[in-house]
Amino acid sequence: MKKRLPYIVLFAVLVGVEVLIALTQHDNFIRYYGGDIIVMWVLYCLVQAVLGGKNNHYIVNLALLAFAFAVEFVQKWGFADKFGIESPFLRTLIGTSFAVEDLFSYAAGTAVACAGVFVYSRIVGSRDGKNE
Repeated sequence: MKKRLPYIVLFAVLVGVEVLIALTQHDNFIRYYGGDIIVMWVLYCLVQAVLGGKNNHYIVNLALLAFAFAVEFVQKWGFADKFGIESPFLRTLIGTSFAVEDLFSYAAGTAVACAGVFVYSRIVGSRDGKNE
């Protein structure tokens, strides 16, 4: 539980940020691009909380990027329409429109998450004497 707690806390905080963005931001940049960048961090924290933070952090980030790309291409294919999904909640969750910009936002979010992992590992490693 000790390794999971930081991920659980970050997950809750980032979900709160996403909700605030959804409720208060009506401009295109922050709501669409910022939200897509942050959602990659939300997913990373969720996966690490579930898995206990024991897996290779870079591989988890890249797997999530592949998942995000797959979801985006499913949107391009028109999954929600082809399967007759009418629930507004499910349509929002799955997404109904493809945008190349989203792919760039997901990649940027993943890059920032990987940079954060790198910096954190250097700070913790130097404190433990691993990087000296």
